[in-house]
Amino acid sequence: MPGRPITDQQQRYYMSLRQKHPQKAAAAMAGFSTSTGYRIEKDPRSPSERRRERRHGGGRPDPLAELWDKEIVPLLESTPGLKPISILGELEQRHPGLDLTPARRTLERRIRLWKAEHGPEREVIFRQNHPPGRQGMSDFFDARDLKVTISGNPTPHLIYHFALVYSGWEHAEVVLGGESFTALACGLQNALWQLGGVPHEHRTDSLSAAFANLEQDAQEDLRTRYAALCADYQMEPTRNNRGIAHENGSIESRHGHLKDRLDQALQLRGTRDFAAIEDWRTFLAQVVGRHNARRRDALRIEAEHLRPLPSRRSCDYDEATVLVTSSGGFVLRKVFYTVPSRLIGHSLRARIFDDRIDLYLAGQPIETLPRGRAPDRGRGGHDHVVNYRHVIHSLRTKPHALANLVYRNKLFPRSEYRRCWDALEGALPKAAACRIMVGLLWLAHDQACEAELAATLTGILDGQGLPDLKDLQERFQRPGNEPVDVVVDIPQPDTYDDLLTAREMAA
Repeated sequence: MPGRPITDQQQRYYMSLRQKHPQKAAAAMAGFSTSTGYRIEKDPRSPSERRRERRHGGGRPDPLAELWDKEIVPLLESTPGLKPISILGELEQRHPGLDLTPARRTLERRIRLWKAEHGPEREVIFRQNHPPGRQGMSDFFDARDLKVTISGNPTPHLIYHFALVYSGWEHAEVVLGGESFTALACGLQNALWQLGGVPHEHRTDSLSAAFANLEQDAQEDLRTRYAALCADYQMEPTRNNRGIAHENGSIESRHGHLKDRLDQALQLRGTRDFAAIEDWRTFLAQVVGRHNARRRDALRIEAEHLRPLPSRRSCDYDEATVLVTSSGGFVLRKVFYTVPSRLIGHSLRARIFDDRIDLYLAGQPIETLPRGRAPDRGRGGHDHVVNYRHVIHSLRTKPHALANLVYRNKLFPRSEYRRCWDALEGALPKAAACRIMVGLLWLAHDQACEAELAATLTGILDGQGLPDLKDLQERFQRPGNEPVDVVVDIPQPDTYDDLLTAREMAA
């Protein structure tokens, strides 16, 4: 057929016909022209062999012909992992005068064909059937690609992601720390109790990130706790091999889908900034909830095969004992936390969650603190989680301590107060600045007007002024706080005799 190259089969058929027929008749019966028959008889090589020795677009000699069997094939046999571009560079180093750049695509194609015929065996992925109720999967993914900010500040965090493989039902929540047993146990149990049932198997990755930087004994302890967690819920714990992502593919692929849904929802929202981390958590739950609504029918089938929940949740926190020092707080995992000063000298039991620390004294809950994170500065230095209400009573008696306070910048409850301190420190002597600033913090605490006072300070500073402590105290003094004289009339003792007499007469 005109315009199409002949095949090896056509050539063999033509040559067999030529034994009994003239050239013109044999060519017509084989399906090509007489001139093609003439070329075949002149060059008996097969069409495929001629094409291998000719570059696309021309008939120039093959630059790889002399190198293929002598150098390229031995390289492929000795080092199967070499890429074509690396082999090309090696050949150009061995033959400085030889320019093989135009032959790159030819080399890539030939290596691919050679590996298909002579290369090592490749890994086979075995597709699996997933019956309902059989498997749930957990994993974490980095949320930085979503570019979510909290009050304008970047907030690096992970998202814990759980999914049922059969129905596709999902649960996701924000994890402020890294991968840890606490984050896994808390997220998994939140997912199961929201689901209302338990799959027969729970699959994760190798959990190497959750156990990173831990001593061997601590790693074994966490593995034991994870096994106990799964035993409490009657789930079989399974893991994929380290570095083999496709073994956890049912959750890995869902990471991408969830990221896409969140990105689209954030674009529709018009902004990626949230006032507080709780607003971002709520938004995430809403996006996941809309997805789960579309999986309702499949979940109804799977729910019949789930195991029931246990009677109570399992342990999903770490524990530690801390001593409250004379500094009005304690250090836990390189973070200093303040507590009410009345607890100085007491040992407290701390339950460490991903986002908070619950404190217990003699078995009774007494305080909940937000979880802090150790600074990424190597050895030395601590982060600080400070509540000014814990120390303002003592600071009020020693206001000059504010000037060089280690955690001064963390003491201010809002950015407006920090801005006010900078203005006072730049305009007044340090002693006066400390006195006014401590007075403002006490006013915010004593009159419960932290937000209102912050707004007032913003207005004063925007007008290039400085706050007048006395004026603000008068403005925010709440009615009813002034002392009131109470007059008590004490009756004469003989009036009680009159009451007794009247009672006897009535009897």
